[in-house]
Amino acid sequence: MNVRVQVSMVFHLDKCIGCHTCSLACKNLWTSRPGTEYMWWNNVETKPGTGYPTLYEDQEEYRGGWEVKDGELRLKLNTRAGELLSISYNPHLPALDDYYEPWTYTYGDLIDAPPQEDQPVFKPVSLVTGKEMEIEAGPNWDDDLGGSGIYAAHDPNLSSLSDEQRERLLDVERVVFFYLPRICNHCVNPSCVAACPAGAIYKRGEDGIVLVSQEKCMGWRMCISGCPYKKVYYNWETGKSEKCILCYPRLETGQAPACMHSCVGRIRYLGVLLYDADRIHDTASRPDNELVDAQREMILDPFDAEVIRQARADGVPDQVIESARKSPVFKFVKKWKIALPLHPEFRTLPMLFYVPPLLPVTGSMSDEGLYESSSDFFSSLESARLPIRYMANLFSAGDEEQVTKIYRKLIAGRYYKRAQTVGDVDGGKIAQMLAEAQTTAEELEEIYELTSLAGFDERFVIPPFSREAAIELVQITQARQEGGGMGFVHEPHRGL
Repeated sequence: MNVRVQVSMVFHLDKCIGCHTCSLACKNLWTSRPGTEYMWWNNVETKPGTGYPTLYEDQEEYRGGWEVKDGELRLKLNTRAGELLSISYNPHLPALDDYYEPWTYTYGDLIDAPPQEDQPVFKPVSLVTGKEMEIEAGPNWDDDLGGSGIYAAHDPNLSSLSDEQRERLLDVERVVFFYLPRICNHCVNPSCVAACPAGAIYKRGEDGIVLVSQEKCMGWRMCISGCPYKKVYYNWETGKSEKCILCYPRLETGQAPACMHSCVGRIRYLGVLLYDADRIHDTASRPDNELVDAQREMILDPFDAEVIRQARADGVPDQVIESARKSPVFKFVKKWKIALPLHPEFRTLPMLFYVPPLLPVTGSMSDEGLYESSSDFFSSLESARLPIRYMANLFSAGDEEQVTKIYRKLIAGRYYKRAQTVGDVDGGKIAQMLAEAQTTAEELEEIYELTSLAGFDERFVIPPFSREAAIELVQITQARQEGGGMGFVHEPHRGL
C-alpha cells in the first residue's frame, strides 16, 4: 500500500441551474489575458450535446486517454517512439473552429461616431487576426439546445442507443436536457502527463493537482490530444499550454476555488481523498464493466487503522488525514456510492465525480386533482426521458447497473422526505423502497443534510497544505531569503 493524497471534487448535477457564474468567475480570474480568449477552464455544457470543443468525447477522432491492447495499458494517442517520430505533425488536435474564434467589437465606431442621420453600428472583429469576421460559433453556442437536430443528435453518447430510444429522446414533447459543468479532472492516471514529450506536465505530490510548467513547455501540444476531456489549451501568444490549476493559490490559503466559491446552485463539493498508488495500473487496466468499482476500491478509508498507519509512514500529515475523514467527496463516492466519474472508460481515473441528475418523478393526477404516486416506484427508470443507457455511457462506461443503483437510492430519498413533509406515502411503501434501494433511513438523512442543508465549511473541507514543507524537500529555502527576497524565484539584477 502506497497512500497518496488527492484533492477531489463532486458536482451534484441535480442542482445545477446553468447560470455559468462558475465559468465567468474562472474566466475573469485566470484567462482574460492575450492568447487565452478562447479558453474556458470551467465550462458548462448542455447534454445531450456535442460539448466543448465540438465532439471532444469522440476518441476515434482525437485519440485521447488510455487503452488496453494485447493485455497492456498504453496511450491511445501513440507509443513513445511513434510520438517522437510524429512530433512535428499531430493530426489529432482540435482546430480553432472546434472551439470558436474569439472576437470583440469595434466599440470606437459608436463612441467616436460624428453626428449623422443613421444609427452607427459596431462590427465583430477577430481577436486572433484583427480582421472583421462573421460570428459562426461561440462559448456555450448550443446552450439549452437539448432537442437540437444539429447538436443533441450528434452527441457521441447516443451511439449505443436504439433507433427507438433516439427517436423518443428527440421527440418534441419529450425533449429534455441537463447541464454538465466541467473542469480539469486532475486525474490519478493523467494521459496528458504521459503524452508530453518535454515532461512539462506534472502532478503535485502533496495534493494531486495537475499543472503545466511554463518553463519546460515547448508547445508540442501532445497534451491536448492526450487529454480525452480536452481540458488542456494552447496559448498562441506565449506558445505554451495552459490548463485549470484548481486555484491552488487559493487552496493554499484556505479558500475554495473560484468556480466553487461562486456557484449559485451550491452543486460543488471539495475534499481530500486518500488512495493507494500501488493500485493505479491494475485499476486502469480493468475491463470496462469493472472500472467504477475498481476506482472506488482504490480510494482508501481514512477511518481504517491500517490505512492511517501507512499514511503516516508515507508522510501524510495528521491534519490531512483528519480532513479526509470529514471530506464530503469521500461520503458521496465511497460511503454512499452515489457519485460517478465522467467517462471512466478513458482510464485516466478522474478525480471529479458527478451525482447524476434525478429523472422526472413517477406519478400522475387523480380525477380529484390530487397527486398519486405509482405503485412501482422505480418504473420511471425503464421509460425515462433520458435513457439509463445514455447516462451509463456518460458516467459508468456503459454499465447500466451502476447508474440504476444510484437512481434507486436517489428516488428512495425523494419519497422518504416526501413522506415526512407531505405525508401522502404509506410507511409500508417507504420500507419497501428502502429495501429495494439497499439503503436506510439514517443514510438518506445524511445524504439530505449534505445535499440540501450543508454550509460552506461542510461542502468545502480544505486541508492545510503545508506547501512550505513540500518545497523544503527539494530546495534550500534559507538561501533565498537574503538574495532573492520573499516570494522571488530568481535574484533581482539591475538593468535589462
